[in-house]
Amino acid sequence: MKTEITKLFEIEYPIIQGGMAWVATAELAAAVSEAGGLGIIGAGGAPASWVKEQIQKVKQKTDKPFGVNLMLMNPEADQIAELIAEEKIEVVTTGAGNPEKYMKMWKEAGVKVVPVVASVALAKRMERAGADAVIAEGTESGGHIGETTTMVLVPQVVDAVSIPVIAAGGIADGRGVAAAFMLGAKAVQMGTIFVAAEESIASDAYKNKIVKAKDIDTKVTGRSTGHPVRVLRNQQSKEYLRLEAEGASFEELEKLTLGGLKKAVVDGDVIHGSVMAGQIAGLVKEIRSCKDIVEGLNAEAESLLKGTKIYE
Repeated sequence: MKTEITKLFEIEYPIIQGGMAWVATAELAAAVSEAGGLGIIGAGGAPASWVKEQIQKVKQKTDKPFGVNLMLMNPEADQIAELIAEEKIEVVTTGAGNPEKYMKMWKEAGVKVVPVVASVALAKRMERAGADAVIAEGTESGGHIGETTTMVLVPQVVDAVSIPVIAAGGIADGRGVAAAFMLGAKAVQMGTIFVAAEESIASDAYKNKIVKAKDIDTKVTGRSTGHPVRVLRNQQSKEYLRLEAEGASFEELEKLTLGGLKKAVVDGDVIHGSVMAGQIAGLVKEIRSCKDIVEGLNAEAESLLKGTKIYE
């Protein structure tokens, strides 16, 4: 399937891996890019030195295009933004803020800029600022979320901007990919399914929790703080929601989750750690290689879309 995004990013399949903190390392990004999608290094809250190290590792593993996700709240965001330009990374995706101040530098370096948006207003602003595409991410996704569902958000963003739209949130099989294209998207971004990939460094406990998840197993914490996060339910989420219901302070809630994602991803503590995953976790039934995931998704979506006007 060739779309505006496969041409823009020079990739084989319109499948992008989410830039998940602690999970989206060089190993995962390189494997997804080698499989024909677009692998992404997730900078998260990491220092610029770590991001540089990951970039070099990916370049050693593959000569295919890859990207970096910059969380704009990262204390070293300025340094990482400069590094992305210096290394002439093909694509940068951004979250948790407004990347406008870096746009000129990135564009001059030939970096394609793709902000994650959760509203039509932000999508339009990013287009005016010079974004090459936007990722419209629905509330079904794992981790930090907005309020609008993918089914509702994507077509409204598609209608509002002239740049390509990438759909994210609640996609984990070819049916979801095909549905996103029917809504007007030119590619999809997925996170949860790649957390459970063979090449993901996430702990076996984390991967197995995703594989065993049912449709009702995600919870949203942090609504009271204005920073909602979707996770798989466990002891930590239960305690968080209890404290939240009792009116606990932001500081008290923050203390409970501090280092929680690392605890789950690296240490394998899926009881007291933060197991971020999307609502689609119930559809992820096995641990597969990135090659199997990417090629399988594409083949299934292609089969479903044959005969439609959007199939090329």
